[in-house]
Amino acid sequence: MRLEFDIASGDFSQAGQASSQIKRVLKQLQVNPKVIKRIVVAVYEAEVNVVAHSHGGQIVAEISDNHIEITVKDTGPGIKDIEQAMQAGFSTASKKVRDMGFGAGMGLPNIKKNADDLHIESELGKGTCLKFKNDLNG
Repeated sequence: MRLEFDIASGDFSQAGQASSQIKRVLKQLQVNPKVIKRIVVAVYEAEVNVVAHSHGGQIVAEISDNHIEITVKDTGPGIKDIEQAMQAGFSTASKKVRDMGFGAGMGLPNIKKNADDLHIESELGKGTCLKFKNDLNG
């Protein structure tokens, strides 16, 4: 099963829609609630990152019998230093984003914590592609 979601830059009112729809599908597939929670946290963090830091992007979820693979691609500034961005508390969020309660620098660390496997590629001035996978039988 393939689910696709377009994510608009700066539209925090829409952040969470992809993770909510993925959660609904996983519940229908009777995936363990603890597994669902990990996946939903990671997808939500990715959504917020796209909204806060990019010029927009897309989330694609590929669900098989045994696992889910999420691909998040955005256009935008890219990540200058992925290793630094993975550190809890590091943030490049604008004051406006932080004033809305986002941008605490926990997005990528939370994705890593809740994904079984995570890969990030980023090119400055072009964008970022994040892929993560979770076992559905865990």
